[in-house]
Amino acid sequence: MENILRSLTSGPAALSLSAITELTSAFTRREYPKRYHLVRSGQYIPFCFFIEKGITRSYFVRDGREITHWFSKEGDITFGMDTFYHNEPATENVQLLEPCVLYSIPIDTLNELYNRNIEIANWGRVIHQEAYRTMHLRHISRLYESARERYEKMLEEHPDIFARVNLGYIASYLGISQVTLSKLRAGK
Repeated sequence: MENILRSLTSGPAALSLSAITELTSAFTRREYPKRYHLVRSGQYIPFCFFIEKGITRSYFVRDGREITHWFSKEGDITFGMDTFYHNEPATENVQLLEPCVLYSIPIDTLNELYNRNIEIANWGRVIHQEAYRTMHLRHISRLYESARERYEKMLEEHPDIFARVNLGYIASYLGISQVTLSKLRAGK
């Protein structure tokens, strides 16, 4: 659980050893193959997943097109947002892009921990604030930055994604066509 522990003990929401023990005692280890869907639109999957090994993408389907809106990798968490926040079936999909080792925790159990342990509650608040901030900045980027600027920023901030993820998914995430992404990668 090295990558998860590193994530839990670093940054503004670092947890103490006792809080980590309390949180991880509710974990169940799971392994799934590449292309497996942890979450499918319309389903109710009442778990939050901590990623030890591998990478996932979260996406919506609109008019038959898959629109990638998030990548999660080692040390991150992933879940169906509507299930997590509103106790409703998911409207998005979460697909594994590599074979993954994950640790799951029931959302109800995580919410109980939030109620019992202020340190874990603050950790949850901070990671969700950071995710919201990332989505907000990405939205602003899509409104005001060129395709080249968005591509270069992603390349600088997440170079490993380009080696691990299908370029079509990256293009969708950046809000550009795969042809445009190919031209940007070729320096045109």
